[in-house]
Amino acid sequence: MDSRRAFYIGRFQPYHLGHQNVLESIAQEVDEIIIGIGSAQASHEPDDLFTAGERVLMMTDALETLGVKHYIIPIEDIRRNSVWVSHVISMTPPFKVVYSNNPLVIRLFEEAGFEVRQSPLFKRERYSGTEIRRRMLDGEEWESLVPTSTAEVIREIGGVGRLKIVSSGDSV
Repeated sequence: MDSRRAFYIGRFQPYHLGHQNVLESIAQEVDEIIIGIGSAQASHEPDDLFTAGERVLMMTDALETLGVKHYIIPIEDIRRNSVWVSHVISMTPPFKVVYSNNPLVIRLFEEAGFEVRQSPLFKRERYSGTEIRRRMLDGEEWESLVPTSTAEVIREIGGVGRLKIVSSGDSV
C-alpha cells in the first residue's frame, strides 16, 4: 500500500455512486484522502444546486466505508488558474498525489510538480451529476444512483423542488 495522502476534487452536485466507487478505488492505493468540494461558494443554481454544507452531509455517512482516514474540505473558486493550486494547498493538509480526470486540474497540478494519477471512471454515462439532476427535473427515478445518505439529504432539504424552481425561467 502506498502510504501517501492523496487529493481528489469534485463538485459533487450531488455526491453519487460513481464518486463513491472512485474513492473506494483510490482508498486501495493510499492511506488518507483529502476530498475537495469544488465550487464551494456555488449553490441554488441548476448546475450547482447544493451548498457545500449539504454536500458534506451527503458524503459523511457514505465515506465511513472507505477504510482510510479522509478529510472533506470545501474549496471556493478563485477564477485565477495560475494561482489555483496554491489556493488549494492553503486550504488542505499536505498531500503528494492528486487524482483527477479533469484536463485543467491535471495540467495545473503537474505544472506545480505534483504526481497526478487518472482516477478510474465508473459507468460515467449513468453516474453523473448532470444525469441525476436531469432525472430529478423530469420526475424520473434517481435515488438508485446515489448513496442512501445523499438521497436522505436531498429529501430533507427539498432538493427536487429547489431544482425545479432554480431551473425555471422568469414567468410573465
